[in-house]
Amino acid sequence: MNHAPTDRPTVVLVYQRTSLPWIFDSALRAGVDLVLVPRPDEDVDPERLPPAVVEVLRLDVEGTPAEALAALTERHRAVPFDGIVTLYDPAVPFVADVADALGLPGLGGDVARTVQDKRLMRRRLADAGLNVPGFATVDAPEDRAEAARLDFPVVVKPANGFSSLGVTKADTPEELGAVVDEVWQVCASKLGRVTGLVVEEYLDGPELAVESLAHEGRVHVLSIGYKGEPVGPYFEEGVYRAPALLPPHVREAVVREVVAAHAALGVTDGPTHTELRLRGGERPYLLELGARVGGSGVSHYIAHHVTGVDLAAQALRIAVRLAPVLPPTPGQLAPAVGAAANYIVPCGGSGRIVALHGLDEVAKDPRVDHVVQMLHPGDVVRPYPHFTGYPAFVLSHHPSTEDAEEFHRFLADSIRIDYAPEGDTQ
Repeated sequence: MNHAPTDRPTVVLVYQRTSLPWIFDSALRAGVDLVLVPRPDEDVDPERLPPAVVEVLRLDVEGTPAEALAALTERHRAVPFDGIVTLYDPAVPFVADVADALGLPGLGGDVARTVQDKRLMRRRLADAGLNVPGFATVDAPEDRAEAARLDFPVVVKPANGFSSLGVTKADTPEELGAVVDEVWQVCASKLGRVTGLVVEEYLDGPELAVESLAHEGRVHVLSIGYKGEPVGPYFEEGVYRAPALLPPHVREAVVREVVAAHAALGVTDGPTHTELRLRGGERPYLLELGARVGGSGVSHYIAHHVTGVDLAAQALRIAVRLAPVLPPTPGQLAPAVGAAANYIVPCGGSGRIVALHGLDEVAKDPRVDHVVQMLHPGDVVRPYPHFTGYPAFVLSHHPSTEDAEEFHRFLADSIRIDYAPEGDTQ
């Protein structure tokens, strides 16, 4: 593989799966070479690398971060690179530490840890006067007296979690102890360690996802998408349709909340994926802000089709100190030029997958641009609150959000998973 410097800037891309194409395609459009640090559980064929990848560097970022930092420092000394990014949420602090150590653009270690720790995030948002539900922190499973005084129902979630891992609703104070114990155990087994939990008052209303790009402290809000109205007790993701159908005053309130959250958390440069709920269908409460392109690149697909802005390409430009091409007015929602959607195939059960019906037919639909299958026959799906993963994504483009909604009803009828008991290998 090519280790020699080129005229193009080089970015180290940490823990991105090669089956998710968007960041690789955008790197080509941005004129950026990629040094890929693959996930440890993924075999990457050096003869069949994605576009823009010029080198593969195997590092154990989560298991031995000090050794990974030393290896990247040596690589930078030998052949300098210009930036480092990740779309994998748990790697955000490591990437910030590398950028700090090598003098590259980045969030900064303190900011990265704030957006990674829901306890710190909640406190920063509350101190800034933003809409925050009542919450308490749990530093040990038995330390839940403060949480029991909240207004119920509440949602228990790991402070350092991601996706839907362990997120569980407790309807009454009497249920809280069992839910805290369950979430703690699930997260200890999946994350390797639990830094603590957050217990917060349950918010009703629609859930939203907002894709943004910050540059030099100015926040460009690209798209607001609808993510359903999950009621628990578990919160498996199901749909993402953008632009969300919202009254103008609600859209404006969402944009204000998102822009203010960037300032409160100190996120001045780079892509963000923000999730909120509209309490009572009107008032936005921020659930979390991820300082990365969300959904391993799904957020890029949504924003690109809704606005025409090449989110991942502009994020890479920011990562190497090149001026991004962004909508002209920061602090306002970019105009929509189309609609896009992601149908997250629901697990719909648990056990060993025998067959997944309908995906081959769906992939031939002209509205569908990508079918990304993550689970396959033979894989075991554990019941919630364990989080095995998503069976598949179906990404599609549409003339309007209403068309996307109709298409998702069609997909719900067309895709089915057959299970056998977990121990059945036949």
